[in-house]
This record gives sequence, structure tokens and C-alpha cells, in this order.
Amino acid sequence: MVERESQDDLNAILKAASDPTRRKILTMLAQHGPLRVTDIARQFDMSLNSVSKHIKVLETAGLVQRRTEWREHLIEVRMAPLSAIDTWFAELRSIWALRLDALEAALEDPDDD
Repeated sequence: MVERESQDDLNAILKAASDPTRRKILTMLAQHGPLRVTDIARQFDMSLNSVSKHIKVLETAGLVQRRTEWREHLIEVRMAPLSAIDTWFAELRSIWALRLDALEAALEDPDDD
């Protein structure tokens, strides 16, 4: 089973990715590479401060990292934390595989109650 710390990480990742604005930010960064905060903010109909708050949530979840070059703050996506989601889905797939195997066995043996 998944350890408590891994569960907390997964919860933070899923919560951060649950917002459509944050998903769009992640997609932009994955497609275009590191972007300045102001470049990200231009893509949304909201204040720079609001976009910065979304970025902070993504940073806290470990999905993006900020680096500073001179006065520029560049945000880049971090794909490694997404492995927690892959692990969780793998567990779900294994549970469903067992259930489907049991269903298949039951369907093949109609005499079994």
C-alpha cells in the first residue's frame, strides 16, 4: 500500500492539478519550456497576482520550479512528481485486473454460484 508521505504528495499533486487554470499553466510549460511569470499571466484574463498564486500552488506541490535569472523569474515544469499519479493508477489497474479476472472466471463456469 502507499505510504502516508506518498499519500500526502499525491493529494497535493491532485489538488494542484484539479484547477483548470493550473492545468493550462502546466500544459503551457510542458509545450514551451520555461516561461516568465509575466508571459504566463498574459494568457489569462486575471491579474498577475492571481496567476502568481496559481504558480505558488504548483510550486508547493512540486509540479513547477522557479529559477531567477537576473530580474526574471522563470517557471519550469517538473514532470517527476507526476510519477506518484502513475503509481496510484497502477495500483487501481491491478485491482481492476483482479476483479475482471474473477468476473471472467465466473462467466466461464456457469454452474458455479
